[in-house]
Amino acid sequence: MKNDSIEKRVILLAQYIIDSKDTVRGAAKKYGVSKSTVHKDVSERLKEISPSLYDEVRKVLDENKAERHIRGGMATKLKYKKLNALF
Repeated sequence: MKNDSIEKRVILLAQYIIDSKDTVRGAAKKYGVSKSTVHKDVSERLKEISPSLYDEVRKVLDENKAERHIRGGMATKLKYKKLNALF
């Protein structure tokens, strides 16, 4: 029974990441689990449960990884823009 619920969570997280193009951190926040759990689910467990779904998730995660330096730069830019607006 426990394994069944884990498999359901793994597939649910995978579908969410594919559909929303969200990050591991975003998926963890949405479903109330840790980033480590999401990462383990979609990078290890999913590979055994559904290799085709794993490939789709991997593409999204690789894309997110390639773009994260851009998102980080934008977040920093926005932070300082807001700080400057206060003064």
